[in-house]
Amino acid sequence: MMKTALTMMAVAAMSAAGVAHADVKRGEKLFEECRACHAVERGINGVGPDLHGVFGRRAAALEEFRYSPALKKSGITWTRQTLDAYVADPQKAVPANRMPYGGMPEAKDRADLLEYLQQAFK
Repeated sequence: MMKTALTMMAVAAMSAAGVAHADVKRGEKLFEECRACHAVERGINGVGPDLHGVFGRRAAALEEFRYSPALKKSGITWTRQTLDAYVADPQKAVPANRMPYGGMPEAKDRADLLEYLQQAFK
């Protein structure tokens, strides 16, 4: 668990510079890749849980969604930093989670995506 937290902090620190110049429109376009499994609207679960209100929410908190044991045990609260690390490499951030996604390696892409998500929930 400590290793996971340190990894997430390191990834967040490396990508923090990209946040200042995040592009919401580009982030919305990048979200199309996520939309195959996730919705930004509340209560619309697909292969993945809805992401409405994800910032500040504990991982695996939606009762109506079946999460992996790994995510349930992660202890993560979703912040911009923890989401950045998770989207960068979900299996590295939370080994054995069920999200079938290879990750988004580019910090700029993640910054744009997360900026879009933050704007979508305002």
